[in-house]
Amino acid sequence: MHSTSKVICQMPPMTIETHHDLIEEMLTPWAGAIGEDYRGYKGHVYRMFNFCLALHPCTEEEKTKLAIAACFHDMGLWPDRTLDYLPASISHAAQYLSDSGRVEWSEEMALMIGMHHKVRAYPDRRYPLVEVFRKGDLVDVSLGLLSCGIPRSYITDVKNHFPNHGFHTFLLKTGRAWVSRHPFNPAPFMRW
Repeated sequence: MHSTSKVICQMPPMTIETHHDLIEEMLTPWAGAIGEDYRGYKGHVYRMFNFCLALHPCTEEEKTKLAIAACFHDMGLWPDRTLDYLPASISHAAQYLSDSGRVEWSEEMALMIGMHHKVRAYPDRRYPLVEVFRKGDLVDVSLGLLSCGIPRSYITDVKNHFPNHGFHTFLLKTGRAWVSRHPFNPAPFMRW
């Protein structure tokens, strides 16, 4: 009689990016414009950045693209003071790309930011980071209820490392203000 052993495959431990020089460099100049929501937004940026990295093994270039998109994806909410913030956020990202000599990433970055609230999956496979970015934001905005395949223990660890600091409360207040003024219209940032 011979014994059979069961091989259990385990994922390697997932690390948390606790500090990213480019994210710090890009976000810091916006602290004044974002005001009291800065710590909350910065935590959101880092959480979704980490969730994106957990969803997709990245090259250094892809990691840089995700960091840029994470910093600018909701930016239009504050300096532009609009709930129709996606065009403003894309514009701020485009300016950064131009200033940093990365203008060739503009189309992909505009899609990453413009489609990050798309309800259904982004179908164009030319730019896989668009869907990765959409899912990374979805994991954080849902407070991890929608995991998109990321281990729940990792989501919890990331959330513990980067506290919310009122970010989701800000989202609820902002959304509630839109619904009270436009009860029959979806928010302008939603995409089907």
